[in-house]
Amino acid sequence: MVERYVMSIDQGTTSTRCILFDHRGRLVSVAQREHQQHFPRPGWVEHDAVEIWRNLGRVVPEALAGVGVGRDEITAMGIANQRETTVLWDRRTGTPLGKAIVWQDTRTAALVEDLRNHPGDDFFLERCCLPPSTYFSAPRIRWLFDHVEGLERRARDGEVLFGTIETWLIWNLTGGTAGGLHITDVTNASRTMLMNIRTLDWDEALLEFFGVPRVMLPEIRPSSQRYGEARSVLPGVPITAALGDQQAALFGQTCFAPGEAKCTYGTGSFLLQNTGTAVVRSRNGLLTTVAYKIADQPAAYALEGPIAVTGSLVQWFRDRLGLISSAPEIETLARTVEDNGGCYIVPAFSGLFAPHWRSDARGVIVGLTSYITKGHLARAVLEATGWQTREVVDAMNADSSLALKELKVDGGMTSDNLLMQFLADVLDVPVVRPLVAETVSLGAAYAAGLAAGYWPDLEVLRRNWHRAAQWLPDMDPAQRESEYDNWQRAVERSLGWIKPPNRP
Repeated sequence: MVERYVMSIDQGTTSTRCILFDHRGRLVSVAQREHQQHFPRPGWVEHDAVEIWRNLGRVVPEALAGVGVGRDEITAMGIANQRETTVLWDRRTGTPLGKAIVWQDTRTAALVEDLRNHPGDDFFLERCCLPPSTYFSAPRIRWLFDHVEGLERRARDGEVLFGTIETWLIWNLTGGTAGGLHITDVTNASRTMLMNIRTLDWDEALLEFFGVPRVMLPEIRPSSQRYGEARSVLPGVPITAALGDQQAALFGQTCFAPGEAKCTYGTGSFLLQNTGTAVVRSRNGLLTTVAYKIADQPAAYALEGPIAVTGSLVQWFRDRLGLISSAPEIETLARTVEDNGGCYIVPAFSGLFAPHWRSDARGVIVGLTSYITKGHLARAVLEATGWQTREVVDAMNADSSLALKELKVDGGMTSDNLLMQFLADVLDVPVVRPLVAETVSLGAAYAAGLAAGYWPDLEVLRRNWHRAAQWLPDMDPAQRESEYDNWQRAVERSLGWIKPPNRP
């Protein structure tokens, strides 16, 4: 009997990966290529969508060659992607109309500030459950219309297509200008500020407000469903899933029940808690998002707390300060001291995400004395990730009746045992890491395999999940709350640093 596999495409912020998984959810082959980061101005972050598409065409055959199989052994393909990154391209030629604007980009800050004043947060929260932020796609489309001559007219005439990265890739995979599918899934659509969170369709009031014509938008589909077959790269292979990367990680961690939560620790960190079929509107600075939708079943929702800077703080400590030569060294350096020495680092390099949403914040180091060494600074760097996670968990517990009982973790930072223990200590819940670390890719594979009948149901996927490590809380409660109070006071000192434009 010929072994068959599910292929997962993980198109992330820094690279594109192709991974093959078998029936037991085991990684059997991987290929990866990085793409260039473009920073044309301060606060601007761009990607070349054509480069990303070409990289996809390279990693797929490399992954197949890694296990010595052909396309006939691939049952289905699923795609996970960096979510809010915005691509506009010409419907007739397939050429992108400029670089893709990445989710980290802050060029829309002035526009977002205006939106928060008028019509105000509630207008958006009632419809898409997202507050105005540079994070999301709709303000970027509006910004492009306002700054690229003739673009809005062309969009209204049906000449321009919009998509997040999975839409761009699926369109090209299924034929491009020769009849490519122009689709997105509910998880990615829920990050645009244009989809109604309850109807799961584009919201007419939001489209009218931003001036975005429906004709340029993709069709919204479930996360797990047969979309069509690839016509290039992997001809004949069904494309059966698409999810935003963080929702894919939730799916890969098998957080299928209300109350189950995961946090992915990478460049930034993203904590999602499944809230079931209930749309829980946050009152405490979190995002309400679609977790996934399987075929015709009701959508599952989630509360999300995005943290902008976690792993990138370690990179800054390494590359900008030069205090370590590799990221893993930070744990060794932090262990040279017993505590942070009263030093706290708030890494608001371009503002704060959840639960604060303050674009006027900037990074601060507080509590410096002559006693502080680079070991204390290293410990403060790691602890910043723990305290930011605690803020998000507190907000989730306040928003939902589903108090966090355990946190599943994944991502590169989970190899740091000191950090993982600190997380368990400050959250006062067990922290667990799965055997398969590639949860984003695994989640896309699981969703694709379900739609293709490769796996029969969610329970089989649950049985594939195995614990690799666990950390249990071991901190005195009085110490926990005292240090958390210090952290909150440090955050207060980071706020209000950047003045609004044109104000003294």
